[in-house]
Amino acid sequence: MDERTMVSDALVGINGELKMFGDMIPQTENKELRQCLKQLRNEAEMSQEKLYHVAREKSYYVPAAKATQQEIEHVKSILTQPTQR
Repeated sequence: MDERTMVSDALVGINGELKMFGDMIPQTENKELRQCLKQLRNEAEMSQEKLYHVAREKSYYVPAAKATQQEIEHVKSILTQPTQR
């Protein structure tokens, strides 16, 4: 397995963990457990950011082009339209 694949797999794993924490935290009534999950989520976010920078530096990951102002306005207009029933 090459380095690029390992970095990609690690990012996929961390993203899965972040989703899991996002699902679990609001459903947890125990304050101590919620705090522990938040700490684990924060650590996972820091790991994700470090791996992201490695991936960018090595050109393993190239982000999508930035949206144009017209694209931004189009999405805003869709999201702010009243829903039709």
